Amino acid sequence: MDENEKKPPETSGGEDIISEKTAPEVQEEKAEKNTAENPVPTEEVEASAETNEATTEIKKVAEADEDVQEEIDQENAEDAEDKENEKRHHIPMPDYHAMSMENLVGELQRLIKNEKVQAINKHVNGIKTEFDLKFQEFLEHKKEEFIAGGGNEIDFRYNSVTKRQFSEVYGEYREKRNQYYKNLEQNLKSNLEKRLAIIDELKGLVNVEEDINTTYKSFKDIQERWRNSGPIPRNNYNDVWRTYHHHIEIFYDFLHLNRELRDLDFKHNLEEKLKLVEKAEALAEEPDLNKAFRELQTLHKVWKEDIGPVSKEQREEIWERFSNATKVMHARRQEYYATLEASYEENLEKKNEIITAILAISEKVANNHRGLQQQIKEIETLRDSFFKAGKVPQKVNEQTWSKFKDAVRAFNRNKNNFYKNLKKEQHDNLEKKRALLALAIALKDSEDQAMATPEMKRIQSEWKKIGHVPRKYSDKIWNQFKDACNHYFDKLHKERNASQKEEYANFEQKSACLERLKGFQLSGDKKKDLPKIKEFIAEWKSYGRIPYNKKHINGKFNKIIDALFKKLDISRQEAELLKYGDKIKQLANSDNDRAISNERVFIRRKIDESKNELRQLETNLQFFSNASEDSPVVQNVIKDINRHKEALETWKNKLKNLNIMENKLNKETEADEEKSSEEE
Repeated sequence: MDENEKKPPETSGGEDIISEKTAPEVQEEKAEKNTAENPVPTEEVEASAETNEATTEIKKVAEADEDVQEEIDQENAEDAEDKENEKRHHIPMPDYHAMSMENLVGELQRLIKNEKVQAINKHVNGIKTEFDLKFQEFLEHKKEEFIAGGGNEIDFRYNSVTKRQFSEVYGEYREKRNQYYKNLEQNLKSNLEKRLAIIDELKGLVNVEEDINTTYKSFKDIQERWRNSGPIPRNNYNDVWRTYHHHIEIFYDFLHLNRELRDLDFKHNLEEKLKLVEKAEALAEEPDLNKAFRELQTLHKVWKEDIGPVSKEQREEIWERFSNATKVMHARRQEYYATLEASYEENLEKKNEIITAILAISEKVANNHRGLQQQIKEIETLRDSFFKAGKVPQKVNEQTWSKFKDAVRAFNRNKNNFYKNLKKEQHDNLEKKRALLALAIALKDSEDQAMATPEMKRIQSEWKKIGHVPRKYSDKIWNQFKDACNHYFDKLHKERNASQKEEYANFEQKSACLERLKGFQLSGDKKKDLPKIKEFIAEWKSYGRIPYNKKHINGKFNKIIDALFKKLDISRQEAELLKYGDKIKQLANSDNDRAISNERVFIRRKIDESKNELRQLETNLQFFSNASEDSPVVQNVIKDINRHKEALETWKNKLKNLNIMENKLNKETEADEEKSSEEE
């Protein structure tokens, strides 16, 4: 070889960070430029001419595949900053739009607790967007209620526990995220400096006057150190890699002086890239599209970072196969997103129908409390359906949400106007109830039971027919009326005790049962203890009615039973349902056709009472907007709310069990009738 032949290709120091093109384009362009500046043997010149013709086709392929290639590059750049970022692909992305504010807070807490902070950015942003929209709607609704109740808009304040919880959890996320990136920044900068230094070493190899084998060993050492040099900032990732690969190409062109070393590397690289191509082509059959795309992303990363170039004669062919496999995946994704977009359009139609239904209700608000309460339930059902209808196209998301809020707000305004006009009616109701209260007080000490008893029952019935009274008088007048009625009927029951021998006999039997229960000791074996406790409950229920003034014994019995259930780690609600199971059996075996119906009426009344109590307590809580949660008064209100919620859930479950039992009895009756018919 003469001296000119040994001279390495020249490079311009200003071209380290190369233009934003696909990797194959850049490799081909730089390789051709170096070849033009530095004569090579005839067969390589011919190969270069063929490569020039192929470059146009490669550009077309790259342009067709540009979107998916760019997305892959961006994803890999993000993953290169921290390997934990890859986990974001495996974290499910629920439909946050369908979640309540409380559920969104819980989901945010779960993510922060269980996942890496750098992998949940998209999830957190989605949660925050939905929470802010829902809270704004909720706040506007509360403001309208406040104003409708006679309040001044400038005085409106609302202390939301849920909002405060969300702010605390989101603040925790931001703090963790900021700390993570603060710690990561220094390490990324250090690794970037290492990689740039390695590139400088690589550039210098073509200018070293030494044995080619020694230079090749240095080159291999550089490659190894590059692979182990750690993550760098995502903003620098693609440019740094392209610069590195550019000088790798230059070095391989330099190696044309030693074909044996170069061809050995080319052969190895070709084998590895063929493996990647086969894997990429196989992804066309992978049913899980997201999994397939993540695998394709990994293959591109390995292609770029871990495997060097192949010979020019094979470079176009191998890249074209890999690019075609990428295009197939891109086409699948486009088809998937088109299907997804179609589903979004369907969701949009559903949501527009829901909005139309809400507007129809808001234009015809009922003129009575019961009808309006039914409409409120319908609106709540429609709201739930709206949130569960799924995503809509992004371009109309804000508009659809705005239309939905306006429709709900229109209903709320009309509803509030109705209740504003209802105040006069409520004052009339108050006067009617005061008249009944005066009559009840007059009768409570009456000795004429034949006259007083039906009259007391009549005024109780009349009381139920009268509508709402102003809230500030509601509890007081009800308690006064209840006390008067209870006073009369307690006295009546007391006078009838003499004729209640059977009830006293039941009381004696219950007393004996209670004494045995007091002496009962748990064995520690839940499977043995639970049936014995159930036997006590069944026995207790079997004794029937007891005198009214002895009913406190039921409380004693239940207190011991509840303590035993607690020791067996059975929740209060579960215990209530277990005790209710025996009553269900009694009702099923009862000859009284109205027993089940009466029980259902009783349970529904309890459910309504619990709901009313809850509504009253939650209203009371709003008046403590400026009070600290540590305040004993606020804590007592919250405690009462939780207690009533638990009671409400228990009554609902009892009603459910009662319905199941009745349906079962009906089916058995129908089966018996069919059997009798067949026998006839």
